[in-house]
Amino acid sequence: MTLGIWFAIIAALIWGVYLFYLKRMFTEYAASTLTVLINVFALGWYGPIVAYSLGVDGVVEAVSVFELAHLGILALTAVTIAAAMITFLRALGIGDVSYVAPINKIVPVFVLPIEVVVLGQFLTPLQVAGVVVATIAIYVANFQGGSLTEPLRRIAHSRAAQLALVSAFFFAVSDVGKRIALQELAIPATLWVPLLLGSVIVILAPIAPRSTPGLNRVEVRKLAGAGAFVAAGEHVTTLAFALIPASIASPIVNTQAIVAVLLGGILLKERYFRIRIVAAVLAVIGVTMIAI
Repeated sequence: MTLGIWFAIIAALIWGVYLFYLKRMFTEYAASTLTVLINVFALGWYGPIVAYSLGVDGVVEAVSVFELAHLGILALTAVTIAAAMITFLRALGIGDVSYVAPINKIVPVFVLPIEVVVLGQFLTPLQVAGVVVATIAIYVANFQGGSLTEPLRRIAHSRAAQLALVSAFFFAVSDVGKRIALQELAIPATLWVPLLLGSVIVILAPIAPRSTPGLNRVEVRKLAGAGAFVAAGEHVTTLAFALIPASIASPIVNTQAIVAVLLGGILLKERYFRIRIVAAVLAVIGVTMIAI
């Protein structure tokens, strides 16, 4: 359990820096197009890892034992990730980020009951409380001013808020899917990462806008850098989900949002820095409660 928690913490740090990098480096791409391009570069970075750890024979052997359940959980995870991204972007398109972003990040709230009901997962009361505290921290980190309860109140009558909630649910299903793939179905971690990245590319490529900024050397270097973040982040995240329940891994990994906003506050002097500090403290408390 302890090793899995450390992997989840490292994943949160990697993804947090990645989110900050995306915000600083990319502004002109459609999100679906950017995701496809970055995943292509991530696959390029991850290829040598697969070759070293499994080799061609290892990949063939691992895939040869795949049954309908393996293919089904891969499809479910990839489709829900793509659906989560599409609904989130749709929510941002019709609503303000101030109430869309916090709602979208309450993923662990859905992960816990799904895992308990579907997989019979058991958490101690302290761990459940830790999940709640960490989720509150993620919510607070994405807060954009006004009343803390305003985003939640908008769910009843705001289409954007409702789409953000649906997006959070899709992300939760994908998190549980990862856990099933890696633990119950025992898909090798180094095989799961390229399969998931490639599946998301296949799903998003047909609907991604074809227009992109000129892919000069500068853009290619930026995309390659983002791909390296994704390759590293997906690998460490996969190791975490292979070792601990999704209801524990998800809230820890999702504290990436706190890392990103803290970097924004420190380096870019962005607003609401004090409340980001509160979110960071809550995250530390929540993760500590989970780990005890």
